[in-house]
Amino acid sequence: MKKLCSLVLGLLLLSLSVQAQQYDVLDQVARDARKSWGMEGPHRFDAIPALTKAPKGYKPFYVSHYGRHGSRYCWSSKTYTLLHDVFNKAGELDVLTPYGKEFAARYEDFWMEPWINTGDLVPLGYEQHERIGRFVYDQFPQVFKGARRVDAISSTAQRCIVSMSAFVTGLTARNGDLQVRQGSNHAGMSIIAPPSAPKTMLRHFKGEDDPIALESVADYTRRNGPGKQILARLFTDTAFLEDFKGGEENFLDELWSLITNYHNYESRPLFDDLFTDEDRVAAWDVSNYFSFYTDIRQRYTVIPLLEDILQKADAAFADPSQAANLRFGHDYIVEAFATLLNLNRCGTIPENPDDAKYWFQSYNVPMAATLLFVFYKGKKGDILFKVLWNEEEAMLPQLTPVQGPYYRWNDFTAWAADLMAAHPEVK
Repeated sequence: MKKLCSLVLGLLLLSLSVQAQQYDVLDQVARDARKSWGMEGPHRFDAIPALTKAPKGYKPFYVSHYGRHGSRYCWSSKTYTLLHDVFNKAGELDVLTPYGKEFAARYEDFWMEPWINTGDLVPLGYEQHERIGRFVYDQFPQVFKGARRVDAISSTAQRCIVSMSAFVTGLTARNGDLQVRQGSNHAGMSIIAPPSAPKTMLRHFKGEDDPIALESVADYTRRNGPGKQILARLFTDTAFLEDFKGGEENFLDELWSLITNYHNYESRPLFDDLFTDEDRVAAWDVSNYFSFYTDIRQRYTVIPLLEDILQKADAAFADPSQAANLRFGHDYIVEAFATLLNLNRCGTIPENPDDAKYWFQSYNVPMAATLLFVFYKGKKGDILFKVLWNEEEAMLPQLTPVQGPYYRWNDFTAWAADLMAAHPEVK
């Protein structure tokens, strides 16, 4: 019987391992344009699977959360101003193609309002977090029953503060008796976004500077990017782009930022016709590689977030009034933390850079991306937990599950202790 159970468990783990490798990822992006928007795309609620029932005798009692802010305008004003300046210059030099003139005219009618609101949350972003708050309550009502306490902190960015308010509104709409405390200050950035903490609070950890043998983003982009054909659709001559900082490469980056981001606040397909389906897939590929290349190097910088989750969980276990700890931050923290935990094996570093996309997909960190630790207590007081990533159950391949996506909290804390011992703070 034990051999049979071991075999079943092994097959389950193998199935999960294979499932985490998305070898058809480019086909997925080709079929679904929204996936090509990557981490600039809106949160999606159209395919949330049913959650796995907890093992018999275990009840949810506490949740710990990290969420990215909701949908926003482009985070940098340079996206809007660079494109405006380039199209104006191209018009003066008469190097716009007929299509380029049409595209530039569309952009000129569009860009001013987004530019004024650079980085701000858009109405959709509020709706996303309010909906996620309701989802969390509805899935785990036992956690939020009565006048239990919810503590929420956010990055000092406006988009994060308003996202926090929206999420809390979603919870309190279900139960007005919840005791909610919200906060946002610069000291809190040492938890919410450790690499962006005040200088006096910055911490560094062993392993941050370890070399990772991966192809540079620039070389990967030159090999796989769709740049030349995109430029040819807009301009009859591109030499003038070298007069702008970053030249052709930077212009294409900012152009892709616009194309992938504007869907958060504009329902019309204003600019999508610039890219063919093939170009769109290639552009996502290089953008995805940039995200992976950048944030796999950041994974040890977010150890303070891991510490905070562990410490606040210990405190909540001893305090029956504590229902949840919520944190609202940014995409680069979600990505770095997910790779640190190796959720769904997204922290795998492949030998071949072209394989990175099979493990790590930027569309899993959309606007309002959410990581949720849900804790369950058994009749004997032992604690299990699972992780939801964008409302879907995720796997932790370094741990052995008790059942389905449920893991022993003691196993996780032991793994975390080993991780932090191997990557201590560097004074």
